[in-house]
Amino acid sequence: MHIAIAGNIGSGKTTLTEMLSSHYHWEPKYEQVTFNPYLDDYYKDIERWSFPMEVFFLKERFRDILEMQKSSKDTIQDRSIYEGVYVFVANNKRMGNLSDRDFETYMELFAHMTDIVRYPDLMIYLRASVPHLVANIQKRGRDCEQAIQLEYLKGLNDLYEDFIYNKYKGKVLTIEVDGIDYQHNPKDFKDITDKIDGLLYGMFPL
Repeated sequence: MHIAIAGNIGSGKTTLTEMLSSHYHWEPKYEQVTFNPYLDDYYKDIERWSFPMEVFFLKERFRDILEMQKSSKDTIQDRSIYEGVYVFVANNKRMGNLSDRDFETYMELFAHMTDIVRYPDLMIYLRASVPHLVANIQKRGRDCEQAIQLEYLKGLNDLYEDFIYNKYKGKVLTIEVDGIDYQHNPKDFKDITDKIDGLLYGMFPL
């Protein structure tokens, strides 16, 4: 079984991945962002290096999917290949960092890859308002995230909505995370697991 957690920066994907992994004894899979041979060049010249950097991330995510599909273990994944493309690459294109030619080549490569992989059995979408995202980003205090602009988060939120409700064809469970605290409130976490049980195992029908 393959479960994916989707959501904007600061929506709580990693926390929920860890908690669900422990609850269901699923194998967690986190995106490898510590090493990317293009990253330093990318921040020096974003337009020049966006295409090779995004292809590198696509290659890594595709490898992860192939490994998960070969594995006998149930897996929960923090961010999927699909949102990497339909949200973050789409945003790079919208910001003018990818040319039409590079974007078309990238999307053709992505289409060939997804012809041979399956959708996750369930994608859990953590839907959050921009103020909620900002509060979480400030609370966790990562230096690299403190300069993120509100308009950037709003733009990503808009792309997530389009991705989840217009482009993605797999099974989705949307969790409205504003106003809940599944990390510290057991009832909020149980509400989520009840919904997952209903979708995956036919328990607690929705």
